[in-house]
Amino acid sequence: MAWSTRELAELAKTTVNTIRHYHRLGLLEEPDRRYNGYKQYEGRHLVSLLRIRRLAELGVPLSQMHEVGTRSGSTPDVLRDIDAELKKSIERLQEARTHIAAIIAHRAPADVPAGFEAVASRLSETDNAVIHLMSHLYDGETLTDVLEMTADETDDTGPDIDRLPADADEETRQELAGRMAEVLARNMTDYPWLGDPASLQSGDAHLTATTVGDVLAELYNPAQLDVMMRAGVLAAERVQAQQGQAIQKGQTSGT
Repeated sequence: MAWSTRELAELAKTTVNTIRHYHRLGLLEEPDRRYNGYKQYEGRHLVSLLRIRRLAELGVPLSQMHEVGTRSGSTPDVLRDIDAELKKSIERLQEARTHIAAIIAHRAPADVPAGFEAVASRLSETDNAVIHLMSHLYDGETLTDVLEMTADETDDTGPDIDRLPADADEETRQELAGRMAEVLARNMTDYPWLGDPASLQSGDAHLTATTVGDVLAELYNPAQLDVMMRAGVLAAERVQAQQGQAIQKGQTSGT
């Protein structure tokens, strides 16, 4: 019995266009034609088509179909490569599902940085942008520290820095910088890498620093940047003073 292209497609549960594509690639042998010019497929064509469909289901690229079909000795290597790629894809999909579940559970915005779903309500648009940038620059362990700092409910300076106008007066700047310095000094003690964050960044240090500087300059107005710089200086001074006191106390107790 002979079948038309449409009938063959129905039997193989595929499409006419797919069969024609396999013909163009030389994967499926062209059948003889009837007196009226129509193709007539036989059982061997159906079997070949089913084999091609099976390999496609396994993920074998069309470009490797000939190799797999004609050189059986290479088949295990090809399948091992495909299996490794499938494993990576499954891991990516499982990770995506985990993040989606967290976004749904915490009713967080879809674009919240990965791992920060639980604290999304504390993140302003600027915070969101900064953490996305940090996610690109730092490893998972460092971001865990950032998450812990973000979740600190005793830090109430975030909304104030977000609302700080570009023309904020000196008294407002200094007061806010002092409050931020208190929190930052505590964080610098708990997370020493904050004293030299560039040491944990990957890639060219100068390029990274320039990129971070450019992004922050776009995200914050001059008054906000000024306050954060002041807070950084004050916090460093406090940490240094605390360390000096600790050393002095240790020396005193040792005498």
